[in-house]
Amino acid sequence: MNIIKKVVIKQVITDKSKAALKEKFMKHKMRLEQECQQLLFEQRKLQNKKSLSKQEFQDRFQQEIKNRKEKIKLVEFKIEQLEMLEIGSEIVEGEVEALVEVKVGTHWNEIMEQTAIIIKDGVVVRIDN
Repeated sequence: MNIIKKVVIKQVITDKSKAALKEKFMKHKMRLEQECQQLLFEQRKLQNKKSLSKQEFQDRFQQEIKNRKEKIKLVEFKIEQLEMLEIGSEIVEGEVEALVEVKVGTHWNEIMEQTAIIIKDGVVVRIDN
């Protein structure tokens, strides 16, 4: 019988991976800022139309802008944390699922131990069981 088990993916921080992560965060931040500008533009455009409740659509736009500004703060925090990370440290990048074969007589605790795949610059360097 096969079961599905979660496996943690960890990334070893190198100069190259640190730069790539920072670029990814900066692009995400820029995209969120552009979305805020677009929402402000759309809000001004819709103010001229009388068919909509002015307060209703303003509240909706303000909530959307607020949500994006909170996400921008989170991205800025991630960038700060990234700057503090030392080269060689490991960060959790995500999870994948793996099929594990279970037979009569298999030690359950060994199967359920956390497994991690360690990646350095896009290459698997080790698998921890």
